Amino acid sequence: MNKANIFVVFLTILVLNASAQTKKPVSAEEAKMNSFINNLLAKMTIDEKIGQLNLPSSGDITTGQANSSDIAKKIKDGHVGGLFNIKGVEKIKAVQKVAVENSRMKIPLLFGMDVIHGYNTVFPIPLGMSCTWDMDAVQKSARVAAIEASASGINWTFSPMVDIARDPRWGRISEGNGEDAYLGSQIAKAMVRGYQGKLQANNEILACVKHYALYGAAEGGRDYNTTDMSKVRMYNEYLPPYKAAVEAGAASIMASFNEVDGIPATGSKWLMTEVLRNQWGFKGFVVTDYTGIPEMIAHGMGDLQTVSALALNAGVDMDMVGEGFLGTLKKSLSEKKVSIQQIDNACRLILQAKYKLGLFTDPYKFCDAQRAEKEVFSPENRLIAREISAESFVLLKNDNNILPLKKTSTIGLIGPLADNTANMYGTWSVAALFDRSVTVLQGLKNALGADAKILTARGSNFLADSVLEHRYVNIHNPTYLRDSRTEAEMIKEALKVAEKSDVVVATIGESSEFTGESSSVTDIQIPETQKNLLKALAKTGKPIVLVLFTGRPLALKWENENIPAILNVWFPGSEAGNSIADVLFGNVNPSGKLSTTFPQNVGQVPLYYAHKNTGRPLAEGKWFEKFRSNYLDVSNDPLFPFGYGLSYTTFSYSDIKLSSNTLTKGKSITASVTLTNTGKYDGKEVVQLYTRDLVGSITRPVKELKGFQKVSLKAGESKQISFTISENDLKFYNSDLKFVAEPGDFKLFIGTNSRDVKEASFTLK
Repeated sequence: MNKANIFVVFLTILVLNASAQTKKPVSAEEAKMNSFINNLLAKMTIDEKIGQLNLPSSGDITTGQANSSDIAKKIKDGHVGGLFNIKGVEKIKAVQKVAVENSRMKIPLLFGMDVIHGYNTVFPIPLGMSCTWDMDAVQKSARVAAIEASASGINWTFSPMVDIARDPRWGRISEGNGEDAYLGSQIAKAMVRGYQGKLQANNEILACVKHYALYGAAEGGRDYNTTDMSKVRMYNEYLPPYKAAVEAGAASIMASFNEVDGIPATGSKWLMTEVLRNQWGFKGFVVTDYTGIPEMIAHGMGDLQTVSALALNAGVDMDMVGEGFLGTLKKSLSEKKVSIQQIDNACRLILQAKYKLGLFTDPYKFCDAQRAEKEVFSPENRLIAREISAESFVLLKNDNNILPLKKTSTIGLIGPLADNTANMYGTWSVAALFDRSVTVLQGLKNALGADAKILTARGSNFLADSVLEHRYVNIHNPTYLRDSRTEAEMIKEALKVAEKSDVVVATIGESSEFTGESSSVTDIQIPETQKNLLKALAKTGKPIVLVLFTGRPLALKWENENIPAILNVWFPGSEAGNSIADVLFGNVNPSGKLSTTFPQNVGQVPLYYAHKNTGRPLAEGKWFEKFRSNYLDVSNDPLFPFGYGLSYTTFSYSDIKLSSNTLTKGKSITASVTLTNTGKYDGKEVVQLYTRDLVGSITRPVKELKGFQKVSLKAGESKQISFTISENDLKFYNSDLKFVAEPGDFKLFIGTNSRDVKEASFTLK
């Protein structure tokens, strides 16, 4: 052996020794799993390995078709790794039986479903849930969803959706947690914990974090559209919630439809391998979104074989519906466009997920019919949904303390959402029991009992145009019936009801499918025919409470100027009517805070609190100044800022007390305020902490959320609220994408929302 070869061997030994010293030791359980899967892989053919990477839709096959359908043949041949869009213990057990009894390798299937905000018991849409600012409630909602879904045979949910979204035109803003990376990260972790637990019990299921990555920043707010931003912005503002979910142990990740840096996310090795696995240490598997691989053809990335190889080489492990892997990977392998190691690795990750779920020990683990009878849509689960729904409502306005309502009043309940079972849930309520939701009318009756004095009128349809209304309302839910009367006739009836009422409760806004996938819009106002109804009601002089149903921030300038009380209820879910009544009559004091900024009009979009200053910022308190960054026709201010939400009581904040005005690296300081409930009702307040880095190596936002606490106070009670701030809280990704805290001066803010705050200063040494 020559000297050069000896040197290479010596270096190799050094590297292996260093790797052995830094690598985490393998647990006995992990070693057992690896041995089992290695043994399995050694026996599998290349077709069977590729088959594990295939995720078709079931088409909701019946029990009788479990052995006879085209999918059944593919399962028998070992060409399916999992199914989705199938539910029910009987169906799933029959299909699982085909896999474990009739296929050569007897490998069990995964069964996935879009359990987005509940199963049969439906919770508020995720955007509404985020307005609770209550991580225990968020985790509890995911726990209930996992219990119910798993009792119906499902072991994998395509949730949570953690995309940061700052454009209300985008319909899928309803599925996420709003505009802020810090709040979104806390919710992402809570949802993963709620779904997965320890992945041991038969009521714990795999989470799938989506849509990785940057889907919420689609240009023009148009679904599936291009996303383009700097890496500094990605790392600081959009990637943190995905990373947080990975750190919480998320078992799977779903690739997004949009492109990133000119490459569709489904084919981006930088996203799927460099960031997700190498930087963040993700150990689970990656699945495409629906037909994500063949859609890269339209992006201009090549034919099906080319884009399938691109996805596998990028680090995608499972192909949802597209069957590009199934149809082309074997050919690509023979042509050396992919390697057997890549196929083995993807297959291994999917087998690991099945192993961790316990499916190799008991493939029917999630097929207990008795659980389904007892644990799905139970009174206990519905009570949890009722409590959490009420906590998600945001009181936007309450002039003259119209709310809470007196139970002795005659109430005029008016609007297309007053008695509408189908539209209480919101988008992605795929397992909802549409005939069993509690409507607003029923909720008021339940609250008032036999003495209820409620007069009703529909007042309007959702939209004046019947063709558009069908597109918005009935596309997924044909149960909605349009009123054939003219707008004038319907308003006339509503005015008669208003005249006989002490107070009008107007149930106005969007239908469930106004938001969600493929529901982008250019106009974010309340539809004109409903606004005409509101304008007519306002002219009566009667006190009006607008109960607003929406899946996105709306432009409510006219409503804010003309309607005395506005309660945003989002889409509350199964217990909608009961939770709305709880708040309207004061049994529950509203405590929700906005997780998205509400603009004055669509022309301000995108509008968000953590913006950067320009070199010509508008002076604080100014409406317009020539040659400054502003509009001619509207102020820069939002209608309702991030973190905003009123209560039936009032809260006062003392000035901030800092334990020190100097923060030394490796140490911490404490910021405290005294919070006092100065009103007549017991209530909850979300105390919010923000910071601002005054001088940085790159430009920094004017405010960044760094902490929050949801605090309960009795009327007249005071409590000291403290936050600990360390160097880690001040870190950001600089222009070299290094996570650093830079010494210098900072401002610190504590208050009731991102606008109304107390202020202090400190220095990081």
